[in-house]
Amino acid sequence: MRYAILAAALAASVALPRVAQATDLEVTHWWTSGGEAAAVAELAKAFDATGNKWVDGAIAGSGGTARPIMISRITGGDPMGATQFNHGRQAEELVAAGLMRDLTPIAEKEGWKNFIKPSSLLDSCTLDGKIYCVPINIHSQQWLWLSNAAFEKAGVAVPKNWDEYVAAAPALEKAGIIPLAMGQQPWQTSLAFQVLVVALAGPDGFNKIYKDKDAEFAAGAEMAKVFDAADKARAMAAKSNVQDWNQATNMVISGQAAGQIMGDWAQGEFQVAGKVAGKDYTCLPGLGVNEVIQTAGDAFYFPVLKDEAKSAAQDVLASTMLSPTTQVAFNLKKGSLPVRGDVDLAAANDCMKKGLEILAKGNIIQSPDQLFSADSLTQVNDLFVEFFKDPKITAADAQKRFAEIVAAAD
Repeated sequence: MRYAILAAALAASVALPRVAQATDLEVTHWWTSGGEAAAVAELAKAFDATGNKWVDGAIAGSGGTARPIMISRITGGDPMGATQFNHGRQAEELVAAGLMRDLTPIAEKEGWKNFIKPSSLLDSCTLDGKIYCVPINIHSQQWLWLSNAAFEKAGVAVPKNWDEYVAAAPALEKAGIIPLAMGQQPWQTSLAFQVLVVALAGPDGFNKIYKDKDAEFAAGAEMAKVFDAADKARAMAAKSNVQDWNQATNMVISGQAAGQIMGDWAQGEFQVAGKVAGKDYTCLPGLGVNEVIQTAGDAFYFPVLKDEAKSAAQDVLASTMLSPTTQVAFNLKKGSLPVRGDVDLAAANDCMKKGLEILAKGNIIQSPDQLFSADSLTQVNDLFVEFFKDPKITAADAQKRFAEIVAAAD
């Protein structure tokens, strides 16, 4: 839904002078899983090293839970020093209301356009020619994470693509293994669907849906194949009774489940658990069908503050987040790719290297967050929550409703 911005809160602020005075700065985010917490610690350590202090404002749950709280605080006159959003359209109303700082001066001073790659990341932080956020990583959704031990127990080879994975489901179930782990947070089911779109309808099909809002394509034969695959995924995940995404990831780590469709942030959980890519688990970008990297990810926005020292600290934090050292340390823990194209990632594991190779080839797409409004994405989320919970909803019925959402999307 849209968040109404009170007219009284819309006054644009004048630039404040910056003073070199260390201070505490509250940073809100929704990174609370084991891997995420380890990554956040790297950001906090880097910022604290500047003489300032990172005051952690973690909000348990997902972005869908945290964003309304963050927005309410900002519009209610109680802004934090910095806040996480996904780079895209999630904060555009706050920006339009004059409640977020214009970072263009520091971006131009440090030459962000010269090293943030791909350029679409910074474009997603830009409104009316001004830069309002710091993209900190590249997160791609298009991954299938597989437990090598689960397939060994079931007596089948680790799949190389989606079709082989689906074919292995009966043997997995016979061995007492849940084929597909999936949590019940609304975004997880729509994420799985989006991944299936890219894998089975290809990047062009994805763009027809999310970029072009092509309702005719959404209702057509190519998308019918995607909905049939979603129906199979629903059956494979029928016994996956967990809520959070990292709980589903832990099912794969423990071998209770064979696989999970999830973004590359799942790597952080495997790493915390001491699992080794290529040995303990296998990762298939694009479900082993269409190897594509989605240029989604996380960004930090900086609300307008009246405190001069805290405003100065915001500049320091923005700069620190993009430093080469911080980019490497944070992203190795997070499982994501750096936004800087000039850093050394020799320590990257097998899965991260796959992502870097795909990125280097230019096989990229934008994320739905960058293409659909928050309203439209909420409607998609609601549809797939219902679809995955209710087997009585046929794939054809879901496709018809999805096409209607696409037709009205903004």
